[in-house]
Amino acid sequence: MIEFQAISKTFQRRAVLDDVSLTLGRGNRVALVGSNGAGKTTLIRCLLGEYVCQGSVRVDGIDPRKDRRGVLSRIGFVPQLPPPLKIPVGELINFSASVCNSDPKRMERVAEQLGLDMNVIRRQPFVKLSGGQKQKLLIGIALGRDSDILVLDEPAANLDPESRKIFFNLLSERLDGTVMLMSSHRIDEVAALVNRVVELDRGKVVLDDHVEDSIDPSALQGCTLRLVRAEDALAKSLTSWGFVAGDDGLAWTGTVAGPDRLRFLAMMSRYAGLIGALELK
Repeated sequence: MIEFQAISKTFQRRAVLDDVSLTLGRGNRVALVGSNGAGKTTLIRCLLGEYVCQGSVRVDGIDPRKDRRGVLSRIGFVPQLPPPLKIPVGELINFSASVCNSDPKRMERVAEQLGLDMNVIRRQPFVKLSGGQKQKLLIGIALGRDSDILVLDEPAANLDPESRKIFFNLLSERLDGTVMLMSSHRIDEVAALVNRVVELDRGKVVLDDHVEDSIDPSALQGCTLRLVRAEDALAKSLTSWGFVAGDDGLAWTGTVAGPDRLRFLAMMSRYAGLIGALELK
């Protein structure tokens, strides 16, 4: 479906991509990982037809440089850095829907599921929104349309834990017949969402491996924990994850999205000395 053949790209004589060849088929959910500067975003921009590069990029045989509208009409895209657009939110949604012949109300519904109040922000300039609001709106635009390719560049970076649960659930509805390319500099951020990992290092593919595909992105795990003593910083962190404290302030209960369990445990590891017991089911 998507073919990168011997892709190379240089900026000011520095090779950012160096002879990258990949084939992505339907049902592939690919984590594109690597450190900052590894070439992840550049590869995505080649796919979107934004860059001229050596080699060839094809989407079902179509060159995205020669038919950008045709290719982009099939891609739901969430950029890493929101564009500095000054137009009102409502106009942005209407324009985005018109480009891909989609229903703007559907995009609004997805954004509202993620926690945006469209009645409040509809007339606000996009550039004036908070980082989290921008991310939710861009995800709403990308997932609130028919597309068989999803390109997500650090998609959940600015989302709170509750919004991440909803985002994972929305992705789980798009697994069949869709190609997903998710860029991240941390594998634990996307590990449970994908069935293939491609790692870039200095513009080269250094790993291309299929991984276990048995975790439902929409699954929730119940969590109970008991603290040795109360601590305001830990209580604040648990509350941000939607946990509720018992009467004594030491017993806590909540749920963690399956794809977020490693992220949750990494957060809890900072408070290991305060934890008497922790169970995830």
